[in-house]
Amino acid sequence: MDGLSDDGRFGLTMIAFIGSVFSPYYKWAGYRDPENHVAINIALYGERGGRWAMTERRRPDLSRGASHFAVGPSRLDWDGNALHVEIDETSAPLPKPIRGRFRLIPEVINRRAFDLDSAGRHRWWPIAPLSRIEVDLDRPDLSWRGSGYLDSNGGGEPLQNAFARWDWSRADLGNGEAAALYDVTARHGDDRLLALRFDRAGETRETEVPPPATLPSTLWRVTRGTRADAGSRPRVIKTLEDAPFYARSLLETRLFGATVPAIHESLSLDRLKTRWVWPMLPFRMPRRFI
Repeated sequence: MDGLSDDGRFGLTMIAFIGSVFSPYYKWAGYRDPENHVAINIALYGERGGRWAMTERRRPDLSRGASHFAVGPSRLDWDGNALHVEIDETSAPLPKPIRGRFRLIPEVINRRAFDLDSAGRHRWWPIAPLSRIEVDLDRPDLSWRGSGYLDSNGGGEPLQNAFARWDWSRADLGNGEAAALYDVTARHGDDRLLALRFDRAGETRETEVPPPATLPSTLWRVTRGTRADAGSRPRVIKTLEDAPFYARSLLETRLFGATVPAIHESLSLDRLKTRWVWPMLPFRMPRRFI
């Protein structure tokens, strides 16, 4: 899930993990028992800096059903019309609270999922590509409204076994449509390149993929790339996350004739495979053992 305020000043990303693909503890456990490696990752972005939390917890801290998902003190509930989130987490490595609630109201539900690899072991489902989000936090004291997005990824093996890297982005085109781009470099089989458009009538359609456009690398030298209308030059407005193998950014880009802000991520699975990365992760991703 992600959201961007209508004035572009604030952003939010939340990921609920079962078998966290980036967890060193899950890796060191041999990728066994995914329900014993669960987390809710929450990231806030704004003018006064952000907060980021991803505390991994154990199987006893997990509760889930058809309409709810809870990890420790944080939970998600679906009431048939909106996704309600109660968040109670602590950031790392500097311990600051992230507490409050937000609500994502889909304007359309997409029923179609997409394979990301030739073997069909990895699936991406853009569930609510057109949504509104309402954020009301107590710690920090922050409230805003904006556009939102909800998707789901699932797989039958570690990501780094199937992919070398990917670039993903999504944008609200501002005319009752949204767009999402997925550019995946596979380790085996064919690469996957998706350009999707969604409208409020519920139609999801694959469309011609825009030409590639380069973006500057991050401080960690993570390569970033995107797709944009021919002749246009996307630019990075702000790098929101810069990690050894991952970057999340806010772009200004031109897609399908519209100049729009876009949420963008680049993931280097080649970098994640390196031995030196994993021992660094517990500083940002602590685990509760009791």
